[in-house]
Amino acid sequence: MDIPLACQEQLLPGADLTRKYALAVSLGYQGVELRGRGDLALARRLPELRRARAAGVVMPTVCVEMDHFIGDFDPDRSRDAVDNLRSQLSVIAELGGVGAMTPAAWGMFSRRLPPFEPPRSPDGDRQVLVDALGTLGEHARAEGVTVFLEPLNRYEDHMVNRLDQAVELCRAVGSPAVRVAADTYHMNIEEDDPHAALRAAAPYLGHVQVSDSNRHQPGAGHLDWGALLATLDAIGYTGWLALECRLRGEPVAALRQAATALAQARPRRAAA
Repeated sequence: MDIPLACQEQLLPGADLTRKYALAVSLGYQGVELRGRGDLALARRLPELRRARAAGVVMPTVCVEMDHFIGDFDPDRSRDAVDNLRSQLSVIAELGGVGAMTPAAWGMFSRRLPPFEPPRSPDGDRQVLVDALGTLGEHARAEGVTVFLEPLNRYEDHMVNRLDQAVELCRAVGSPAVRVAADTYHMNIEEDDPHAALRAAAPYLGHVQVSDSNRHQPGAGHLDWGALLATLDAIGYTGWLALECRLRGEPVAALRQAATALAQARPRRAAA
């Protein structure tokens, strides 16, 4: 099993991406996952990102970081999220990466608090997401990259919480450039059986983000990383693992702990 490991850029100490990447490599990572803020911020960083790529920095993916997303109740905010993702997909394509990921929404509404019922019906939610993902899928396919839909737990999003829900939306869109991103923290909350969920989603699984059960780095919680990586190996997963978490302890030591925990958990194949 040889799944490459990336670390999100904000977790890495360093004055610029070149220094961050050098540190990441020294700790056992192979790439840096970017963060894509709103107002087309990633496109404005292109001079910096081009210099980093020329210096050898590997930037496979970008994770959107905005205060509104494609499933927003406000059509203007939803369109703005789509526009930002289109731009991020173009940037990551120029950098030689594989794609950009987004949730349906984050912190927009919770069925756990009054008024309990959102202002848009489930059918309305679904149509907004299918339309947005269809638009993004067409753009991603033209750019040669992929848009990844990430389920979040029920306390952060009321629309897409499990891998099977994300897979259903991918099927509805019908584009090979729309795939699912799994996040081990959210799966720990929402999936009855994370391994069965990964196996069922395998044909649509394009990206995996990792953090432990407590949202800290792998090795700081109770997730069974050996079992999880064995499942990814068994389904033939060929994408990246990207560290997205909070760091417990001194940052460099925490990042080293995460890389070590994942390296030690990798399945070992017997010699022929």
